[in-house]
Amino acid sequence: AVVSTQSTGEEIRGCLDFLQAVYTVLGFTYELKLSTRPEKYMGEIEVWEDAESRLKQALDEFGAPWELNPGDGAFYGPKIDITVHDALRRSHQCATIQLDFQLPIRFQLSYNAPDGTEKRPVIVHRAVLGSIERLTGILTEHFAGKWPFWLSPRQVMVVPVMPMFNDYANELQRKLHLQGIAIDTDLDDGSTLNKKVRNAQLAQYNFIFVVGEKEQTSGTVNVRTRDNVVHGEFTYEDISEKLSRLRDSKSNLDTLE
Repeated sequence: AVVSTQSTGEEIRGCLDFLQAVYTVLGFTYELKLSTRPEKYMGEIEVWEDAESRLKQALDEFGAPWELNPGDGAFYGPKIDITVHDALRRSHQCATIQLDFQLPIRFQLSYNAPDGTEKRPVIVHRAVLGSIERLTGILTEHFAGKWPFWLSPRQVMVVPVMPMFNDYANELQRKLHLQGIAIDTDLDDGSTLNKKVRNAQLAQYNFIFVVGEKEQTSGTVNVRTRDNVVHGEFTYEDISEKLSRLRDSKSNLDTLE
């Protein structure tokens, strides 16, 4: 973002609010550090001191604890470094919020201030997720491969107890797929029911729907989880509503409420 010097604090607070919203959903805790002017830097000391003061004020107003990291800023401006902690309390550097005074000079950027004078803007570099590939790896370890329902690429597996119920399994798959659920069917007639369920659990499907004559007759599904927790029988309408609500809640707990 390209902002005026006076708007720097407001822009930084918006970045911090965005960061908190994202990391709260992902289930990360994090630490904030303000990295200040290094030994080798570009620009005037007065500009650096003003920028660092604005960052300190933005961090104080944000309300979360933060630490000072003297001399670790970028050569072109101070920055806020964000370190996230996964489920094993390991630290990962992902996000950063940086102020850049040099690019506006090099690109000869300016704007007309309310008093009619020409001012030099500041560029705010914001990276909330960092590298997507690296974040995906961190999340995979954070969830130990057991993706929460809203993030999971394998949400539901439908397992018919016998080949004669394959059509019912396919019907369920078609209807829930239209609702945006990542759902598959295991129609391997050569596998036993227990093997199908076990394969789905090992593949980390969040839920396994077992269907047979009773379920087909009553329009229901029998639900269990990848951790072998049996939830019992639900009507299609009921389980459809629960799955949609669970997905939209972005909860990291696979609870059917």
